[in-house]
Amino acid sequence: MVKIASSPETGIPANASEVAGEGLEPEFKPLTAEQAQAWRQQNPVVSPWRVLALQVFVGALVAVLTGLVGGQLRLAASAAWGSVAVVIPAVVFVRALSRQMRRTPSGSALMGLFVWELVKIILTVALLLVAPKVISDLSWFALVAGFVVTMKVYWLAMALGWMQPKSKPKFL
Repeated sequence: MVKIASSPETGIPANASEVAGEGLEPEFKPLTAEQAQAWRQQNPVVSPWRVLALQVFVGALVAVLTGLVGGQLRLAASAAWGSVAVVIPAVVFVRALSRQMRRTPSGSALMGLFVWELVKIILTVALLLVAPKVISDLSWFALVAGFVVTMKVYWLAMALGWMQPKSKPKFL
C-alpha cells in the first residue's frame, strides 16, 4: 500500500501532480493517411454560409408572418430589424474569420476568434440601440421575437444535420 503525504494547510497530496496524471489520459496515436481520409469523409466541413442563408430565410419568414398576423407594417419592420441584428453581425464574423483562417497561423486564430466575437457583440448591441431611430413606432416585442427566432436557427441547422457528423468513424 502506498501512503500519500498531504499538506496540513490544504489537504492536497504533496505529489498531487503525480497522482492526477496516473492513467487518466490515453496514449496519443496519430492517424494513418487512410484513417485521416475516412475521418474527413465522416466529418465534412460545415459551411457557415448555409447556416447564415437559413437565418436570412427564417428571419424573412418571421417578418412576413408577423406582418400578416399582426396586420401592421410596423410589426413586420420590427421583426425584420430583430433578424437583421442577428444576421449582419454574423456575416461580418464569418467573413472575417474565413479570411483570417486563410492568412494566419492556427496559433493566432484563437485570438482572432475572440476579437471578431467581440466585434460581433458590439455590432449587435449597436443595431439594437439604433432600432428606435430607424423604425418609427417600434414594437420591441416583435423585434425581440425576430431576434430570438433568427438566433435559434442554429438549433434548426443542427436538427437538419448541417452541423453534426454523420456517424462515428470505425477506427476510434
